[in-house]
Amino acid sequence: MNLIPFIPETAPFTAEQRAWLNGFLAGLLAAPQLNQPTTPSVPKNPLLILFGSQTGTAEQLAKKIGRDAEKHGFAARVIGMNDFATVDLSKESRVLLVTSTWGDGDLPDNGIGFWNFLNATPAPELKHLSYSVLALGDSSYSEFCGAGKKLDCRLEQLGAKRIHGRADCDKDYDAAANAWIETLWPAFVQKGDDTSVTITVPMQSTIAESPIAKSTSATFTRANPFPARLVANGILNQGDKETRHFEISLEGSGLTYEAGDALGIFPTNCPELVAQIVEKLGWDGEEEVVTPAGAKTSLRVALQRDCEIHKIPRPLLEVAASGNERLRELLSPEKKTKLDEYLAGRDLLDLCTDFALKISAADFVANLRKLTPRLYSIASSPKAHAQSIHLTVAIVRRDFGGRQRKGLCSTFLAERVSEKVSVPVFLQTSPHFRPPQNLEAPMIMVGPGTGIAPFRAFLQERAATGASGGNWLFFGHQHAATDFFYRDELAAWQKSGVLTRLDTAFSRDQQQKIYVQNRMLENANELWAWLNNGAHFYVCGDASRMAKDVDAALHQIAQQAGQLTPEQAKAFIDDLRKTKRYQRDVY
Repeated sequence: MNLIPFIPETAPFTAEQRAWLNGFLAGLLAAPQLNQPTTPSVPKNPLLILFGSQTGTAEQLAKKIGRDAEKHGFAARVIGMNDFATVDLSKESRVLLVTSTWGDGDLPDNGIGFWNFLNATPAPELKHLSYSVLALGDSSYSEFCGAGKKLDCRLEQLGAKRIHGRADCDKDYDAAANAWIETLWPAFVQKGDDTSVTITVPMQSTIAESPIAKSTSATFTRANPFPARLVANGILNQGDKETRHFEISLEGSGLTYEAGDALGIFPTNCPELVAQIVEKLGWDGEEEVVTPAGAKTSLRVALQRDCEIHKIPRPLLEVAASGNERLRELLSPEKKTKLDEYLAGRDLLDLCTDFALKISAADFVANLRKLTPRLYSIASSPKAHAQSIHLTVAIVRRDFGGRQRKGLCSTFLAERVSEKVSVPVFLQTSPHFRPPQNLEAPMIMVGPGTGIAPFRAFLQERAATGASGGNWLFFGHQHAATDFFYRDELAAWQKSGVLTRLDTAFSRDQQQKIYVQNRMLENANELWAWLNNGAHFYVCGDASRMAKDVDAALHQIAQQAGQLTPEQAKAFIDDLRKTKRYQRDVY
């Protein structure tokens, strides 16, 4: 194409300058005009995504769905259920709820306020609202996905319109969640008819990769764990309950973490237990099977590397019961209590020993759950240990049913990891379990047993940052002489002033058992003063008993030392949660 020169040869420029200017001007003319009319953009449909999350899994999933929503014409807002008061539900038309389940089918901590709102008097009117629920849980518990089921039922009772069936996702949630997401957007675009159908996805999905699990970069994730080295393995106590301190190197991973995060570990099953199962069923271990992820391998490899063998899954029971009258009887509805009692603490070897199973190796593996990672609270701060992660782990070994049982991941770390065996790890962020951003804010920590782990990290963090806020730790175990984890470190922090107060409760060192909640009540007035001075309150450890007892003690302190009515005490503690001054890492 010949261009008419814009700059004539008579202009006072050299040939090179004239050629450059002509080319520059030609480019400007060829470019789209800035004032050229554009096609008006189509407004996106508003979508509210509320998440209830204890460890961060539901939060990450909700944020992923939020990003996906933008591609389907929705303007998504993703917020925690504890911030629901910032939203006017009367003006919302579509809402997704993503929640994990905690305790006995309850909502996680950041969902308690929202649940109370839905059950308030008078109840909110939600007839204008279209909704769907994605529930996360663990099918080994009787109240599987209980929180999601409660929310689904309550929203329906309040008149909201369910336009996409609830999905109940097990620990290995990727396939089920993705199947739900794929059918979610058409339903929400159409705002179709009500359905009460719950989406179920076969446990052995053939989906090899999913948008949730697939790593989109070179970083190490749950789907692409880092093969780390275990560089320290030491015993912390001499008591009956063995506890170890582990240090795992992050060198070469590029991974970074924060105090309060958790480390996910993919263990392998005990070879001795695998061999006993194979022998009990009369196999040789070389039978070809298909793993829960859809890969072909030998039976022995699948049982050791890919399948959960420490718990008995319901699908296997149902398949095995077709040829076993005793199992059929145990699975009858009227025997539910007896079945729950049998399943508690038993593994696949128990099932193979107690019942004459008539099943092929392929069918056996086809009805097992995928081996999922275990999460541990990190016991170090990156400001003190940037290239390694410390863990405080109780090693599970117990006698039951005439043989010793071993905890899957704890004995994997303690016994089976060596220089030749790496530890596949990934980071699980816990954005709602952090030391105070305000370095002047006081901090009260309740962490008996291995619950001390994140608070060791918090104290390292406070020491490194020079935080001036006071730090008060309640620690408990059985015996001071044998179970006082990190005693020397805690003493050094007390001496330097980093640890302002340390109250211990060693339950077996006196005739009457004493626990951390008892120490709290003994110091009720001072604890109340700390809270009124802006202290953040943290709890880590057992959810079923300790965390409930500590919460009850906190309410009692608010009533006694704070002279509040029970209703006022509840409102005070609810406000602590809303303002993120009451945080829990419980399991």
